[in-house]
This record gives sequence, structure tokens and C-alpha cells, in this order.
Amino acid sequence: MSNCMAVRRFLANHRRFSANFTLFNIKNNNLIPNLNSGPKCYLKEQQLCARASYSTHAAPGNMTFEYPEVRRDETVVDDYFGTKIPDPYRWLEDPDSEETKAFIDLENNITRPFLDSCPVKADIHERLTELWNYPKYSCPFRRGDKYFFMKNTGLQNQHVLYIQDSLEGEARVFLDPNTLSEDGTVALSGSRFTEDGSTLAYALSASGSDWNTIHLKDVETGKDYPEVLEKVKFASMSWTKDNKGLFYSRYPEQMGKTDGSETEVNRDQKLCYHRLNTPQSDDVIVVEFPEEPLWRIGAEVSDCGRYLLVSPVKDCRDNLLFFADLSKTPQIDGKLPLTQIVHKFEADYEYVTNTDSVCIFRTNRHAPNYRLIKIDLNNPAEENWETLIPEHPKDVLDWASAVDNDKLVIHYVRDVKSVLQMHSMNTGELMQTFGLDVGSIVGFSGKKKQSEIFYHFMSFLTPGIIYHVDLTKQPYKPTVFREVKVKGFDASQYEAKQIFYSSKDGTKVPMFIVSKKDLPLDGSNPALLYGYGGFNINVQPSFSVSRLVFMQHFNGVIAIPNIRGGGEYGERWHNAGRLLNKQNVFDDFHAAAEYLVRERHTRPGLLTAQGGSNGGLLVAACANQRPALYGAAVVQVGVLDMLRFQKFTIGHAWVSDYGSSDNETQFHYLLGYSPLHNIHAPDNVSRAEYPATLVLTADHDDRVVPLHSLKFIATLQHAVRGSAQRRPLLARVDTKAGHGGGKPTAKIIEEYTDILCFMTQSLGLKFEK
Repeated sequence: MSNCMAVRRFLANHRRFSANFTLFNIKNNNLIPNLNSGPKCYLKEQQLCARASYSTHAAPGNMTFEYPEVRRDETVVDDYFGTKIPDPYRWLEDPDSEETKAFIDLENNITRPFLDSCPVKADIHERLTELWNYPKYSCPFRRGDKYFFMKNTGLQNQHVLYIQDSLEGEARVFLDPNTLSEDGTVALSGSRFTEDGSTLAYALSASGSDWNTIHLKDVETGKDYPEVLEKVKFASMSWTKDNKGLFYSRYPEQMGKTDGSETEVNRDQKLCYHRLNTPQSDDVIVVEFPEEPLWRIGAEVSDCGRYLLVSPVKDCRDNLLFFADLSKTPQIDGKLPLTQIVHKFEADYEYVTNTDSVCIFRTNRHAPNYRLIKIDLNNPAEENWETLIPEHPKDVLDWASAVDNDKLVIHYVRDVKSVLQMHSMNTGELMQTFGLDVGSIVGFSGKKKQSEIFYHFMSFLTPGIIYHVDLTKQPYKPTVFREVKVKGFDASQYEAKQIFYSSKDGTKVPMFIVSKKDLPLDGSNPALLYGYGGFNINVQPSFSVSRLVFMQHFNGVIAIPNIRGGGEYGERWHNAGRLLNKQNVFDDFHAAAEYLVRERHTRPGLLTAQGGSNGGLLVAACANQRPALYGAAVVQVGVLDMLRFQKFTIGHAWVSDYGSSDNETQFHYLLGYSPLHNIHAPDNVSRAEYPATLVLTADHDDRVVPLHSLKFIATLQHAVRGSAQRRPLLARVDTKAGHGGGKPTAKIIEEYTDILCFMTQSLGLKFEK
């Protein structure tokens, strides 16, 4: 996957939230300063013991909470084009201040007793643990003369990389991240082998941060080389075909800490070249754009080894395209001469493969559903481009991979379901469609010089099946290589269906509904409505243990609408939910909730809205706009301050989806839905009380920094003081965790235990053993 596509999906990917953190790649080709001098904490003694009053057996409406009264600095007021916007909790933007730390303690001191007093917490945790304890695998892939695959025996905190001499041979542990930390918070976040399979470059992250260190391991001996590459984030890794050097992108040294708990803007990324078995200090910068400090630089060595394809990206969509002819610079000791192919940020270009100077790219240039094109690097002007596989009128061309010398495996998304095909690389002609049930391809392995492929299928009711295809035998017949079974789960007891409902403007929106078979449609069942709706991301069917527990033991209904802003129907669907069309996303989600209530799958008092990251923005905005429609809201690591998000870490990259408060038109639109700026006190006349709300964040989230969640919960609790609000409004701030990636299994189970306990307590749910 090219850097442009990888970064866009990496920044926004929250299929992890819906699927309990599926950890395998689709393709394994693998500011405002901190207020450090701010005033100390002025909290009254009694406020340090903020508490909640409730009975664990009381009806949800009988709860009362005493929230902490923390300092509001009314002097902080920003002027946006003549509109004055107060920001009284600006001090919470400093993660290192004692005042912020005290606030976090106050919030956790309210939340923890509420969650821990859930009478069925032990049952929920035990059942999650039991069901989670099943083996999880990635597709095998061959590098050199060895096969590798990822495996988790069940409850290991991190997946382990195994090596075997053949597919039938004994599997041996090759790299076990679980040995790198006692609590499992060091994770393998990326890897890339040399062409001959002799060396592995692998990236490690700590405590969920996006920061990585790259390490290099000799495959034969299993020993690491002495060098460690640091200051790496949102990086591509690509080896030269002589197996001696690695291109990778890194950030320069910066003042202060870089452990994932800082908020400074990430800028000035450079593409470097590292020679194996030399110190990082000897690395050379080969590509940089000093006049564009916010660009991120991806690079991929072509399959033939001659070309370096360079793809700068500044947001979460569209990239430029350059190439360097490495045959003209056999000794890489400085800047590479680049030839520019694409000059404007107006489409995506993802390198697939090449034959001599003719490269195949996946692009949405003049093709909202994507197509494959050929560009001859000897004659790269756009008027000379050729279409290899044209845009499909309905299906979205999601990715393509070169295999068996002259073939392409292509993954389409058709009405949110996976379609896998084999095409001729020479003509684009369809050769075969592989039969799939309703579900998703969540993993794939195959290379141009190899005559076999593996693909990993998953659905709401299928934990995972890995198929193998021997391309030396025709017809190409997939065989089951490995099928996962989950003890205690009988898929025949459940049903998954897809319906299409009408949104506010009449747009038809697909939604999956999953539940036990023959549940009565009488409005008595709790429902979980999960949404994302942004960054061109597809939310396809996936297996989830936490959802299974909800269905199995609470008679719950799972509903997943594929709302606008995502990529399920290509760039048109994405554009219909971004920038000044963002309200469509919220309208689609509201309409999904209304459908569930109208069709009596549930009722508002039993309906929980859940979303993470951009989906956290979705849920918080919907709770502001239609509080009476939802009984509970679970806001995970959400983007909640829409006027200042671009000022922290990688937030500037999201301007392509949200716009920016630096633009007057976009400012007024953002102000209209920004969760932080649209909180209102309930009065049970014109404004219903808020749904029970749980806001989740973590101290090492350097993607959506915790200040979003902290400012939001402080504002929300302040607004409802003395009002008719009875449902809980709580925050859960985790430690040694980040945005979700690399989170150890133990922490994931703890988090979903807390979420289900929150829903149980807030909505009066019953756990049936």
C-alpha cells in the first residue's frame, strides 16, 4: 500500500474500534504553546472528593452526580473573524500541568466507582475473557525461502511473528513483542523484509503512541543489528533491491519530549536512506520539501528495483507523485534528482507494480470509484496515461496487488461487501472471481514473483477463514488453509442482514443489523449503534467479541450504518459527508437511530451510540443535536474541539475532511456542529437531558490528543450543574495507552468491560448467563 493511502487510512482508521482492533494489514507487501507556567490547581478541598450518588439497583433516572467544579478562565477568548469564542478550559491543553493531572484524577475518581460497582462486572469480564481466548492468525507470507505469519494464541497482549521453513513445517517464534515489556504496552507496529528475506526492518511503538523506533534483524541468526532508527512516525519503509539499504521517513529532533504525551505539531518530515549495519547518524536525507513543513513523504522502491516512487501528502487525501531513477545514482549519498509526474493535490495515486518503465497506479483521478492506469516513466505526461481497468459504475476498486508475474488480484467493495477478482496485468481482462460470503477481506498476501496467494475472510458471524490459492494449477481453486473457531459461539443462533433506509434528504443509506435469531420486535431490546463516517474509510463486516457478548448475554442488537463521509461508495460518498456537507453524516446517523426505533428493534432509552476518533466526533455531535434519541453515548478518543484541532500533533492533516477555523466560511460551519461549542443545559422543555455519556481517552494518544476529551467533559459537566440532568456524564482516562493501535489485549478487555458496565448501569440492562 502506498504511503498516501497508508497514511490516510492510518490516520483515520477506526475499523479497529468496530472490530476489537483487527491488527492485520490489508496488504502485507507491507501552535499555541503549552501553558507550562499556568496557575496551579485552585480546587476546593471538598471538590477533591467529587462523588456520585446512586443505587446500583436503582432505575437509571434516579441517579444524581456531583461533578467537580474546576477553574474556568473567562479571560481566554479567541476572535474568529469578529466572532468572540471563549475557551475557559484552555489550561487543559497542557498535559503536563499539575492542574490537568488533578482534573484527570477527579474524573477517574467519579467514573471508577460507578463502573466498578456494576453488579455483573465480574460476569462481563469473565465472559469477554473466555470468548477472547481463541487463536488469531494473519495470512502466511513468503520472504526468501521462509514463510512468516502473525499469531496470538488467545489472550497474549501482542501478536507474535512466527517463521517456518515450509507451509507444513514446524512454526517457530521469530519475534515476540510480549517479551519487550512486562505489561504488553510495546507493540509491533510495522515491518518490511528485504527482497531476499535476509533482513527484517520492524517498527515498535510504546504505550500506544504513533512514535516508532525501527529495528533491524538478521533472519538467519535472529539477532538485531546494533542501530536503532528514531523519531519515526507515519513512516513508509522500503528496501533497495540489493538488500543493503532502507528508505524511511522521519522527523527531525525537537525540543521537549516525544513519547506520545506531547501536543506539538508534527512537521518537517524528511525521507532518509539508511545503510544496513551503520549508525543512524550516518543516514542521508534523500528527499525533503523545506518550503512545505507539513507534508509527509512516502516512498516505494519499484518491483524491478530501478525506480523510487515518491508520494508527498499534506492532508488525508490526494498526493503528488515523483520518481527517481536509482540506476543513475548507484551510490546514494545525498539528495536524489526527482522527476515530477503529478503537480496538484487533486487525487490519490497508489503504486501497484511496473514492467520496465511502465507503472500501474490505482487512482481516483477522473474516477470517483477508482481505476487502474498505466504511466510510462519515460513519457509521464497525463495525456499519455492509459486506462488498464476502467472505473466500475458502482463498485469501488479498493486495492490491487501484482501476483504470479502477469496477474493482478483486485479487491472491490460492492454495497459494503468484499468482491475478490483475478485480472490480467497485460490487458486488464477479468480472469476469475473468487466466491465469498457476505463479509470482508481483512488480510492478503502475494507477490509478483510468487505463484500463490492467501486471503483472510471475516464477517459478523465468521471469526476468520484463511484461503490459499496455488496459481500454478488451473482453474484457480481456493482451499481453506486455516479456519478459526471460537469456543462458546454458535453462528447458527444469530443472523446478520443488510437493509437500506432513507436519510433526512432521501438518500438511501445501507445498514447492517446483527442479533440473535427471532428476537421480538417489540422495542424491549437494547441496541448498539456504531458509526464512523469520514476520511473515505469503509466500515465493512468484521467479527467482534465485545459485540458478541452484548448480543449473547444482553439480547442486544448491533447496528452499523455506512453513513456518508466514508468510502463505501467511492469519492462521491466521501465528499457528500465532508467539509460543508458534514451535517449529512449526523443526519444519516440520526436516521439510522430513527429506523431502529420505528421498526421496534429498540427504543431510545435502550439505544447506545458508539464511535471512536472521527466516530467520537459523530457521537458527541449527535448527542448534542438529538439528545432524546439516544439513551447512552460512548465517545472514544473523539475529535471534539473543531476550532483548534489543527493546532496539535497531526491534526492539521484532517483539514481535508473538516476544513479549518482559519477559513471564515468553514469556521462558521464548524462552529455550528463542534461538540465542544454546542453543549446546552437540559431543561426537559426545549432541551432533553443528555444521554448517559462515557468519554474515553488515554494519556499517550498523540493522534487525537486528550485535551479534546478533557475540555469536552469539563464543559459538559459544568453546563448541566443544577439542571434536570440525571444520567451520568463521565470520563475514563487510561494510562500507557494511545489512540488504539498496539493496545494490549488485557487493556482492550478492560476497556470493553467498562463500556458494557457503563451501559448496564446507565440503561438498567440485565446480563443473562
